[in-house]
Amino acid sequence: MRFTTRFAGLAIAALALLLASSGQTAPRKPAPPPVEMRVDINHASLDELVKVPGMTRSWAGRIIRFRPYRTKQDLLDRGVVSSEVYDRIKEFVIAHRQPQ
Repeated sequence: MRFTTRFAGLAIAALALLLASSGQTAPRKPAPPPVEMRVDINHASLDELVKVPGMTRSWAGRIIRFRPYRTKQDLLDRGVVSSEVYDRIKEFVIAHRQPQ
């Protein structure tokens, strides 16, 4: 009985150590660029938009089709992209407006 208890304790300790060192961390998001380096959703080409992390050609095409935007929040407010897509791209885009 004593041997079984000791073996079970060692097995639990080994399992805990294995799980702690397995390196199961969340995937890292790329760091957002400085504001002046973000992609302008009002003027960027399809190829420039596709370079934004988390962007697909389909979403980039929708962004171009529904221009212009007052703010990047318009992408969500006007239903151009889903909230999931917006959360992926919001740190990498900006909406510059033409001076009037």
